[in-house]
Amino acid sequence: MKKQPILDIDLSDPGGLPRESIDQAVALMKTGRLHRYGEYAGTVPHATLLEEEFAEYLGSRFAIGVNSGGSAIFLGLKIAGVRPGAPVLVNAFNLAPVPGAIEHAGAKAVLVEVDRDYRINLDDLRRKTRLSNAKVLLLTHMRGHIADMDKIAGICDELGLTLVEDCAHTMGAKWQDRFTGRYGAVGCFSTQTFKHINSGEGGIIATDDEDMAAKAILYSGSYMLYAQHRCAPSPRVFERWKKQIPNLSLRMSNLAACILRPQLREMASRGARWNQIYGWLEQRLNALEGVEVPAREAGESFVASSIQFHVQGLTGDQMTRLSDRCAQRGVAIKWFGRPEPQGYTSQYHHWQYLEPQALPRTTEILQTTCDMRIPLSLTEPQCNTIATILDQEISDLN
Repeated sequence: MKKQPILDIDLSDPGGLPRESIDQAVALMKTGRLHRYGEYAGTVPHATLLEEEFAEYLGSRFAIGVNSGGSAIFLGLKIAGVRPGAPVLVNAFNLAPVPGAIEHAGAKAVLVEVDRDYRINLDDLRRKTRLSNAKVLLLTHMRGHIADMDKIAGICDELGLTLVEDCAHTMGAKWQDRFTGRYGAVGCFSTQTFKHINSGEGGIIATDDEDMAAKAILYSGSYMLYAQHRCAPSPRVFERWKKQIPNLSLRMSNLAACILRPQLREMASRGARWNQIYGWLEQRLNALEGVEVPAREAGESFVASSIQFHVQGLTGDQMTRLSDRCAQRGVAIKWFGRPEPQGYTSQYHHWQYLEPQALPRTTEILQTTCDMRIPLSLTEPQCNTIATILDQEISDLN
């Protein structure tokens, strides 16, 4: 009997930090100045420098570092004017921190259907906007799939929606020639370990609006030391808000920022490597019977740190077995149709703190949706092994 292959790499491996990140972190720890605010005797805090560098990278006027991607979304909603009880539109294929941020803001999530290519359904977006009277769209570029942002911007203008972009999965990605995070009034980014740059936890808010930027800095917890932000509005803007905005203690630490700065400079090379691996996997998975990797849009310049695909023709029980059996052979596949949430994976009807909502299109799509991380160290032969394992396990279940 022919020996079945086992994948010899951990697909959840985030890779080590750059040497410069490690050296900067050690040097910072020797000073003890991990908090971003204080008396710095002529030095500039790493968090301040990261904000400047990120704004320059993205092309935004302002950037504000916070303690997580979820905090970035929560504050993005707050500075966009979302009030308790207000409806917020959001795509239904998502991860739990996104509806969690809406709940954190005291708002009501209005879930919008998604299409087979994992992008928000524009017809349902129009319908739900009119039914809910929502004024804010929180658009998640879920797993790096970017909607037609020209159409999204047109709908927002037509219907009077303020756009908040969740770019946790699209740092460095573009629609046409414009970075995600630059279409909305606010762009929200994550630097959690499994995102494009890694500080364990962390987030960044980007905006061109000076009042939004000042509010974000004050909400994040600047202790009236907002002058230590160099990528920030003028003092007169802070004067308008400093006594009205509570300190919510959601700051980014200097330690997170110093780890991130060298990684940000590597974004172009990381993106090219991720997309090379994605191309290998896409070609091999699309060659398998019953497997489909949805085509990417022509205007989308993505940064694929993960890959999503449909597996057709299997029952729910068979999909569970497929995921479990592949994992036993080293291929960790998440199935978004699981009846119970598992790990990072859940469906909209698992979020029972939301009002019940029926989304039959999204439900159908998630029943066949699988998801897999792409470590930067993955090789082309290992991509072949992944495809072989998946093919064998699907065949055995049919």
